[in-house]
Amino acid sequence: MDRIDLFRVFLRVAETSSFSQAAISLNLPRSSVSTAIRELEARVGARLFARTTRKVALTTDGRLFHGHALRVVSDMEEAEGLFRHTPEDARGLIRVDMPGRIGRLIVAPALPGFLDRHPGIDVMLGVTDRAMDLVEEGVDCALRVGALADSRLIGRLIGRLEIINVASPSYLARHGTPMSPQDLSEHFAVPYASPTTGRIEDWEWEEDGVVRAQTLRSRVRVNSAEAQIACCVAGLGLIQIPAYDVRPQLDRGELVEILPAWRAASLPLTLLYPERRHASVRLRVFTDWLVPLVAHHIRHPPPSVPKEDPASSRATA
Repeated sequence: MDRIDLFRVFLRVAETSSFSQAAISLNLPRSSVSTAIRELEARVGARLFARTTRKVALTTDGRLFHGHALRVVSDMEEAEGLFRHTPEDARGLIRVDMPGRIGRLIVAPALPGFLDRHPGIDVMLGVTDRAMDLVEEGVDCALRVGALADSRLIGRLIGRLEIINVASPSYLARHGTPMSPQDLSEHFAVPYASPTTGRIEDWEWEEDGVVRAQTLRSRVRVNSAEAQIACCVAGLGLIQIPAYDVRPQLDRGELVEILPAWRAASLPLTLLYPERRHASVRLRVFTDWLVPLVAHHIRHPPPSVPKEDPASSRATA
């Protein structure tokens, strides 16, 4: 294999954590994958994977090498596609990252249609909420909620997530329905605790153009949206959540909206990508599909942006 092919094998093993799975996805014999990794390790002079009978994991050197390999392969794929100007010509792998529930509820169910229309494009879909360095980790684009800080990235506003207040009928039957923020001191919440910092979010609302906050009593704290919604449905307290996240529960009557006049501020949803990657045909094809899909589900259409310029504004703090 040439050097780029060795890098591609290395990246696939890293993605699948398995020599066998990498071999299947690359349509290669397992022995060829093992040989390629040994050859690459000999070339770079470092052990890239720790191998056991059950698991294959990147070593410290392997994690360091991973970012470089991603950039090299991405640059080569962009060079190979330099003169492909139509969506039908788009080829290569798109690496995208987004919040877990957007990935699971909105993007993953729609991906079969996209892949059927674009057989030359593959997608590596990361569904995480953690902060990451898109440039270092070789991610082509990412969806992020809230304020942005990395000035090395191009940002395209997709819309704003409407935050609503909800409770279960069983909770309201037991504790009563709050009619104004003044009633919140008598109620329990299921607050979200950041999985990285442990910070507990206060209850927030906008009133007369001012953002106000209050710490509510709680018996249960959670560090994921899934757990927060489940606890709210179970009657353990009030929550504030993006409307799209609980639309099925609202439709089924498992949750109801409360305090509609005192909602928290909506949050921007932005598509981010490194500046040097914004022009690739496959990325334009993917983002032209992704943006209207997500915008439709969050019911906040994005501002008009010329189609030929998907990166109309820089991400700012």
